[in-house]
Amino acid sequence: MKRIMLVSLALVSIAGLAFAAGAQQAATAGEYSWQPNRPINLIVPWGAGGSTDRSARATAAIVEEQLGVSIVVVNQGGASGSLGTKAAMDARRDGYTWTAGAVKDLGVYKVMGLLDTTLDDWHLYLNVAMPNVISVRADSPYQTFDDLLEAFRAQPGRVTVATAGVNSAGHTAMELLASYTGISYRHVTYDGGAPAVTATVAGEAEVVPQLSVEQVDMIRAGRLRPLAVLTTQPLEIEGVSEPIPPITNWIPEFEAAPIYFGIFVPGGVPQEVVDTLDRIWERHVITSDSLRNWARENAAFFDPAFGTVAVEKSFPMVQIDAWLKHDAGDTVVSPDTVGIPRP
Repeated sequence: MKRIMLVSLALVSIAGLAFAAGAQQAATAGEYSWQPNRPINLIVPWGAGGSTDRSARATAAIVEEQLGVSIVVVNQGGASGSLGTKAAMDARRDGYTWTAGAVKDLGVYKVMGLLDTTLDDWHLYLNVAMPNVISVRADSPYQTFDDLLEAFRAQPGRVTVATAGVNSAGHTAMELLASYTGISYRHVTYDGGAPAVTATVAGEAEVVPQLSVEQVDMIRAGRLRPLAVLTTQPLEIEGVSEPIPPITNWIPEFEAAPIYFGIFVPGGVPQEVVDTLDRIWERHVITSDSLRNWARENAAFFDPAFGTVAVEKSFPMVQIDAWLKHDAGDTVVSPDTVGIPRP
């Protein structure tokens, strides 16, 4: 009799757990007005392992859990991120195709003549912001940022710099440095931030100015020596004893703005898609401990946002980048003609 009672109690407990799980699932299902019934495609318009790819995958995992369907990440690089972004624009506006990246890239495609789109064409869902870090190989003769500046000035156009290509965060960083210091360099482009970092470690280039997320593993491993971060405050990296000094130690007037990353959904999708993603960001992404920990471990700044707040946070870097390119003669139209006033 005792054994029968124990078995009965066990069955009751299992049934209770199953009921609780079912109730939770039902509550989650009823929480959102959009209930997708097939996988969602998330086009990452840059190479695997780079800043966009890594931050997008970390965020997609949170959204997947809430929607109850898979988010399939597809890397489709090329043309400074515009090819993959165009694929998302050209897809059916049913909510099942998104893209990702840096808002500043999305914001300058039109002035660069790469893609006929502006931020107004998208719903922005931000996850993290990332700073650029100027690094060299661990065995480089450039021990400090002063050493590197001296080399740029002594060898105009000869010091090799690896970036993810024109319009990438690394290229923007170098053009900003050039605008303040008058230096020139030899630009070596790769299909993403991760390949640019790997190439520098391998000795194909002398300098890499890509984002912190793309460099953090090599910095921790002692394969890269960070010389400066393009912020006004030092950057501390978990597991690295010394913080990276800010660029304002050398260029006090340097104006930096955060480079925000996120997931972008084309305008014109059903309103229930937007309402659902707004709710997920508000309740689960903005409060996510997993994304917060990911940001800390990868030397990024945890700062999710959506809607008008997302635009307000990310727009300053769009302005800086658009006018930097325009003043360098690299745009096809003036930024102010597409709603980007000079900062």
